[in-house]
Amino acid sequence: MATFEIESSEGTRWAKISLSDETVVAERGALSWMSGDIQMKARLPGPIRLIRAALSGEEAFRLSYTGTGLLYLESSLGGFHELDLSGDEAWVIESGAYWASEAKVHQTFLREKMLTSLRIGEGFLSFQTKVSGKGKVMLCSPGPVEEVVLSKSAPNRGRIVADGKQVLARTAGVKYSASLPGWMPWSRMTSGEQLLRTYEGEGRLLMCTTPFWRFKMSQLKQQQDPDLDVL
Repeated sequence: MATFEIESSEGTRWAKISLSDETVVAERGALSWMSGDIQMKARLPGPIRLIRAALSGEEAFRLSYTGTGLLYLESSLGGFHELDLSGDEAWVIESGAYWASEAKVHQTFLREKMLTSLRIGEGFLSFQTKVSGKGKVMLCSPGPVEEVVLSKSAPNRGRIVADGKQVLARTAGVKYSASLPGWMPWSRMTSGEQLLRTYEGEGRLLMCTTPFWRFKMSQLKQQQDPDLDVL
């Protein structure tokens, strides 16, 4: 089994992956450097994957790395989180949060409901990455990640409402929808909130509610200078 580690220095973080005659898959452009006997391959995706990737905002090309050695992925002012799949449940990953995974992890796309996609501004069709099976998945996030258990017996009563993309991933059994902050038509104006994302059911969420301050500052600079590339 490949070993995933998160290392840090000078306010940045990166993923270190140790391979022993194994294969991992990572986002295109994620590689920083590697050592050892590792072969990098890029498979040409089929037309369906190309279309879905374009609609979901995910990369159509994900490279595989096979062999024995060390693989270092690009550093970030944000953070990373290791998700260990046990094979008992599938996870739906928010667009842009997937970073790398073991090759044995099965990847597909899940299409969100059209009304939900339109409400949150994702267009008519919105696809999210769905992972299942056994193995490790590395997610990228703006800051520290917290796992929240949704349950009717828990204080959250099986329901969490978020203003934005605080939820990086959810178990496939959790229902996701978008709603107004109130039932009155003028609720947006009076509450100061836009459409809210609602997660309901029995399952688990991976949430990032507070970004690292360096990442937040880089986002503000990017808003001032759109040509600035921030990871």
